[in-house]
Formats: sequence, structure tokens, C-alpha cells
Amino acid sequence: MFQQRTNLAADLPDYRQAGGRSNLTFMLNFIDSYLNKITMYRLVLYFLIVLLGAAVIFSFFGILRFKLFDLIFSTVILLGVCWVTNKIFAYVFRVPANAESVYITAMILALIITPPQVGSAAYFPGLMFLFWAGVWSMAVKYIIAITGKHFFNPAAFAVALTALAINHSASWWVGTLWMLPIVLVGGLLVVRKIQRFDLVLSFLAMALASIIILSPSRSQPLVLLHKVITDTPILFFAFIMLTEPLTTPPNKLLRVAYGGLVGLIFSPAIHFGSVYSTPELTLLVGNIFSYAVSPKVKYLLSFESKEQIGSDIYNFVFRSKRRLKFQAGQYLEWTLGHKNSDGRGNRRYFTIASSPTEDKIYLGAKFYDEPSTFKQALRDLKVGDEVLAGQLAGEFTLPKDPDKKLAFIAGGIGITPFRSMLKYLLDKNERREIILFYTSRTEAEVAYKEIFEQATKQLGIKIVYVITERDGYLNAETIQTNAPDFQDRTYYISGPHSMVVAFEKTLKGLGIPRRQIKIDFFPGFV
Repeated sequence: MFQQRTNLAADLPDYRQAGGRSNLTFMLNFIDSYLNKITMYRLVLYFLIVLLGAAVIFSFFGILRFKLFDLIFSTVILLGVCWVTNKIFAYVFRVPANAESVYITAMILALIITPPQVGSAAYFPGLMFLFWAGVWSMAVKYIIAITGKHFFNPAAFAVALTALAINHSASWWVGTLWMLPIVLVGGLLVVRKIQRFDLVLSFLAMALASIIILSPSRSQPLVLLHKVITDTPILFFAFIMLTEPLTTPPNKLLRVAYGGLVGLIFSPAIHFGSVYSTPELTLLVGNIFSYAVSPKVKYLLSFESKEQIGSDIYNFVFRSKRRLKFQAGQYLEWTLGHKNSDGRGNRRYFTIASSPTEDKIYLGAKFYDEPSTFKQALRDLKVGDEVLAGQLAGEFTLPKDPDKKLAFIAGGIGITPFRSMLKYLLDKNERREIILFYTSRTEAEVAYKEIFEQATKQLGIKIVYVITERDGYLNAETIQTNAPDFQDRTYYISGPHSMVVAFEKTLKGLGIPRRQIKIDFFPGFV
């Protein structure tokens, strides 16, 4: 089954008392709480809007090198061309159109292509540059795709192709001192939300080293470093272009390698014959690497039925013509086309809570008093309706060593990945040393109980239910009492963000090292 990885904070009481917090932690959690209200894509969209808004103000006061009207007109042209082109291709290929990705790509292009100046000799060629960049940025997602998955960053591909075809290149004008503070603050918020600091840091470390080593002025590394940060688009590239989820590898090790590879060839001094390195070319090379090491498939899933499994919790049953190949505990990104989507958009990340050994696919979702438009569309699905799923990823999976002692801590609907794991072990008849701590607000919200009872009887799995209205909160004492060998176990935590943060601190307070704690994280949750 699938766990929806949004709106989890309402499933359980506030877990702050489980771990205690410093003022800095309080502030960061407050930011996370606010950011949880919007999807990653919507945050990026808002960030780009702010950047363009700042650019409009700077151009009005003559700070930037182009005129206010030229910037506005250029942005409007790109938005229109991208929107129309995407609509056409979505209709032809019969897949849901993602309005957010259209606007994001158009605004990225507006931030890296210098607006053509009205009345200048280069005005008409500049308009053609905008037109073809918009067309190709949308077309690449549909035409250059294998098994439904595109693997080139749309904006990077578009400006690379236009440079080759019509000899117009992106200036990447967003990389200026005046835009830097906004890029830095907004970019850090985006990277914190998607937890891709490993990718960004590996890229920046390798890119800066490459630039300094290959520069003729490497004898003054601090001066060069200052110039690179303030006068180039390196931070915008790292925060926005490099971290695009659909074109990045699915796990940490591969992400670090991906960032390092792109950083290695990012220096403009690198060239192959007469072709010199540019940001878009380095990203396309990295995209090829990422595609080679990542899952290649998107799935078109057909809706069959739904059933209630708990208080306001439902299973939505789907089938796929192509069998899903995944590990228990991984997730997919789901796209559900619907009109007038709210601030959370039409895409969500869901844990695959069904076992790889099961034929049908289940999506498990909890409904609240005022559901999002996505949830409303999900609730209103009719038999035969189709949903698009892709971007298989996640490292919240069972360890390869079957003798490793484990402890699962689940809060509310966060139980779903553990349902996947235990069902897999049941079907494989594989015994492991596991204790599951499952906490929910009420007895009625306990889901998948039949699977856990079967796991207890067949595999000897220990299940500890904590109903907060009856038993109080799950705490360190409960863990120590039910797991005398608690220091020898590896802990998996899944649930509301506040709970996950609090119990990670609680476990560290018990002397559990960070290497023995795994957190269920994915791009769309925070």
C-alpha cells in the first residue's frame, strides 16, 4: 500500500517534549512546519517568482543591464510559449500536464536568457531565441524520453540546443551580486526542504576546486572564489538546476558522485576542441550519468477500487500493465491530473506500502476535514481512471544483513513502509529480529493490524502498540522496557516530521549513534 507523505503532522500529538529543543532547533522546526504546507515544486515556483520580482525592481532602478519592459515581455513570452507547447504535447502523448513544471522551466529560462531589447537590431533574433528555447524545453520532456521518463533538464537542454542550432546562448544573467542574497536565502530553503545538501556540497566543492586549479589567477584563490560566488550563476545552478528531482540519482552515494562529476567539468577552462564548458552542457553530461544509474520507468496505473481501513483512512487499489520492480519501503512520485489545483499542486510522493511480492498496488491516504484538491480528486476517482507514477527512489529499506537487529518506530500513517517490509518478509518466510513500536492517536486509526498479527505468529516479530489517548506518548522508557538490547539495534523512524525529529534526538540521548538511525525521508515531504 501507499502512504501519503503530506499532512502527517495532524496524525499525532506534538512530540516536542520527547526530545526537547534549543532555540535554533525551534526556529528550524518552525520553518519546516511552514514549508510543509507547500510542495517542493510550489516552493521552487515561489522562489523563482521572488527572483523575477526582484529583477523587475532592479531593472526599474537601472541596476541590471536591461530595461524593465524587456524583462517583463521576455518572461511573458516564455510563459506563453511553454504553456501552449506543453498543452499540445500533453494532449498528443495523453499524459497529465504539470502546470507547475511549465512555469518553473519558463521562469528559469527567463532568469538565464538576457531579454532582447525592443528596437535593437538583435530584437527579432532574440525573440526567436525565446520562442525556440520555450518550445524545446517542453518538447524534450516528451520526445527524448525512454519508457516515459525524460532524463535531460528541460531548460539546460533547450539553451544548449539553441546555441547549436541558431547560435544564441544563455547569458545566465541571474548570477550577479545584487541577485546573490535572494538566490542564497531561497536556495538554502529549497535544499533544506528536499534534503539535498550532500548533492549541492559535493558539486560546489568539486566545482570551486576545478575552477581555482585551472584558472590562470590561481595564485589568488580567495579573490577568485569571491568572484565566482558573486559574478557567476554557480549558486543558482547548484540550488535550482542541479537538484531537479527527475534528473538526479535516487540515493546518497550516487547523488554525491553526480554532484562531483558535474562540478569537475563545470570550470569554463575545460574544453573539448572548440567546445568549451558551459553550465548547461555540464548539467546535460551529469544527466546522462544520472539516467544510466537511475530507474528508467514511469507507470500508468489503472484505478480499480477503494476501501476504508481505519478512521478516515482509505486504500485505493490500482493495477499496472508493467510490473513494478522496487524494494520494500521505497516511494514513487504520483501525478493526478485535476483542474484548479491548490497550493500543493497535482503531484505527491507516496510510499509503496505493498510488498514487491504482491500483484496489486495500493495507495493509502488519510482524509482530513478540508482535504487538498489532490485528495479530492483521488477520492473521486472512477474505475478505469489512470494515474501516472514515476521517480522510484528511497533508501528506507531493509538491510542486506538478515541478522541485524532492528527496531521500527511508526507514528500514525507513517506505519505504511513497515507494512511493506513485514508483508515482504511474510511472503518470503524470512525471519528477522524486529520490534515494531506503533503509535497512533486512537485504536480506530491502527491500520494493517492483520499483517502485524500474522508477522507475530509466523515470524516472531514483536509488536508494541501505543495508543496516545489511552497510554500516553511513546518515550524512551517504553523503548528500553520492550527492547533490553536497545543499544544493539538499528532504528527506522517514520511518521510526522515533529515526531521523527523528536525521536531521533531521544535515541541519541539513549546513546544510539547516528549510523544506527534511519529516517524515512523523500523530496516531497518537507
